[in-house]
Parts: sequence; structure tokens; C-alpha cells
Amino acid sequence: MPRKSLPRHVAIIMDGNGRWAQSRKLDRVEGHREGARSVRAIVETARRLGVRYLTLYAFSTENWGRPTAEVRSLMELLGEYLEDELKEMMDQQIRLRAIGSLDQLPGPTREKLEKTMRATRRNRRMDLILALSYGGRQEILDAVNSAVRARNGNAGKSSITEAGLRRHFYAPDVPDPDLVIRTSGELRLSNFLLWQSAYSELYVTETLWPDFREKEFKGALRAYEKRERRFGLTREQVTA
Repeated sequence: MPRKSLPRHVAIIMDGNGRWAQSRKLDRVEGHREGARSVRAIVETARRLGVRYLTLYAFSTENWGRPTAEVRSLMELLGEYLEDELKEMMDQQIRLRAIGSLDQLPGPTREKLEKTMRATRRNRRMDLILALSYGGRQEILDAVNSAVRARNGNAGKSSITEAGLRRHFYAPDVPDPDLVIRTSGELRLSNFLLWQSAYSELYVTETLWPDFREKEFKGALRAYEKRERRFGLTREQVTA
């Protein structure tokens, strides 16, 4: 792809692991395990193509309501991924970050996450951002409450602005996603980056996440290349 048409920030709602496993009469955890292989493939492809920020919706606040055994398996898989991929992240200059209510993660998982983030903090080629125990509404609530606390500590300060509120988001330095990809064909954001996705281009594919690899990712990027982003303006204004 021409560099000028490559999205700077791609966010992905990774959906379909359970259906992938069920269609093969496998346990759901096998779908998550195969989905982890897709994560590796997409991270490598995004880094190689030059995507600067890649955000993966790995575990939502609502996912805590799933069966205990499945949640435990997901946390174990996350820990395995962090351990297995650390060397690759260092070799490829990938910085790992995480957004969400991270204090809700099990202690051992959170420790591995924090260890990996510390080890990769100086890497600058690509930011890999995992949304863990993440909810878009909760992020907005947390930002509002943080902004209100900051404002109350500064008497006479003006009203909270959009830019001011953004400073209190989980990752305020990360630009809004240019492209949001959703696998498995579902047509909803599922509480993912609600504020940040206001003008993102959306790409939905019927492909289940465990089958979403380099070919499918490049297909999404080619579709994005053909989009005309107007951000509320007219076509004439954008092309002028």
C-alpha cells in the first residue's frame, strides 16, 4: 500500500473464537487458542507494513460474565502470549501498552502484563495496545470523574473542553483509530472506543477471528484505501 493511504491507527474487535470452535465441535478455549495465532500474524503484518498503532479488543468488561472456566483459560492464554512474544516485541521494537480496568485482572496475569510493558517501554516502531477489562462507557466515566477532580483542585478554571477531557483517557497520546475492523459479521461496536471511533472508518467481515490472517488484514487495508474521509465536511471541501 502507498504509505500515504496506510491508516496510522488500526483497532480490531476480535470476534468469533467461540463460533469457530463450536463449528468444529471443539471446546471454546481451542477457539481462543487459535485466535491467539491470529493475533501473532496480524501484529507481525501490521508492524511490517508500517501501522504505527494497533489496538486489539482482547477482553471486555462484559466478558467477566462468561463461565469461570473460560475466563480462567483466557487469562492463562494472555499470560502465555505475553511470555512467548516478549523476545519478538523487543526484536521488532514493539511497545506493549494496555487500556482498561487493569486492576480487575488476576494478580499473576497483571504482573506478567506489567513486566512486559516495562520491558518494552522504550520501543518505538509500533505501539501494540491491548484493551483488557475494557469498556468504552467506563473509560468516558473514568475520564469525566478524573477531569472533575482535577478541575475542583483549580479554582476559577473554565469549563471542561473536549481536549481537556481527552487528557484523562486511558491513552491520551494515541490518535483516534482511522480504521476499526470487526470480524465475524456482527454490526456493532460492543462498547469499544466509543469516543475515539466517532469518525473512524468501519470494516466488517464475515471471517471469524481465528481465520483472520495476513490476506484478510490486507483486504481491510485495501478497502480503507478507497474510502473518502470527510469528518463532517462536504466532498468539495475535502478535495479543494
